[in-house]
Amino acid sequence: MKKKATPAAAESTWGIDTDVADIAKPVKPEPKRPQVEAEPLYDLDGLMTDFPTARELEKFVFDQTGYVLNLKGRSNKFKYQTAMDVLNGAPPDEYLLGTENPYLDKNDIIPIDAMKVIPPLPMDIDGAAIVTRFDSRAFPHPDADFKAAGQKCDVVFKKYTNNVITYEVLGPISTRPVGVRVNKFGKEVPEKYEWIDPRTGEQVIRNANGMLTPLGTRLRGFMQRMKVNKSNQWDVWIDRDFVIETGGGNNNDPWSNI
Repeated sequence: MKKKATPAAAESTWGIDTDVADIAKPVKPEPKRPQVEAEPLYDLDGLMTDFPTARELEKFVFDQTGYVLNLKGRSNKFKYQTAMDVLNGAPPDEYLLGTENPYLDKNDIIPIDAMKVIPPLPMDIDGAAIVTRFDSRAFPHPDADFKAAGQKCDVVFKKYTNNVITYEVLGPISTRPVGVRVNKFGKEVPEKYEWIDPRTGEQVIRNANGMLTPLGTRLRGFMQRMKVNKSNQWDVWIDRDFVIETGGGNNNDPWSNI
């Protein structure tokens, strides 16, 4: 008499031999690999060996980061620590930032004199309104060398309601080399530059009483030689008569406002 197959035996006939406990068994995690900290790109020993002076260190930092550092005169420890921090990505404190390119040698810079100070407006025209304004580019340059070269200057004349006339030289402004020296490359360069600045600021050449200054007399004579039809530039464009209207009356009747 044959025995009946048990359920376990029936399952085995289908080739399923895996135990349920084996399926639920957790997977063993992989062991963690030890993390190795990356070494900084720059260290103190390397910087101190390769860049023994603050100037060389500043140049290197500028090349690598674009920051201009002011490291001269500081202690070596602080100087190299600061440079190392900036090279490794830390922004520098504001007080450590310089303003001049570290490659710039001040001995190669040609100095230039300070520009002149323009005087303030004269009291004679304080509060007065301008009646006429005339700009001229016919005047020779005040500087002898520029005048010999045919250079002109810009002059403006103004007449005010109180009868005052002023002039002002506006420019042009330029520079001129002075002296000669030999730079480190063996090339001759100027010792310095000076400004050729003809600006005068606004100056009175005729006061409210109609009296001309000595310069005003010369300027008037120069402008009177500049002809405009049968007259001249001074009389037509500068010292011309003007009418101040105090009311809106009939312009064709001079007695209309009486």
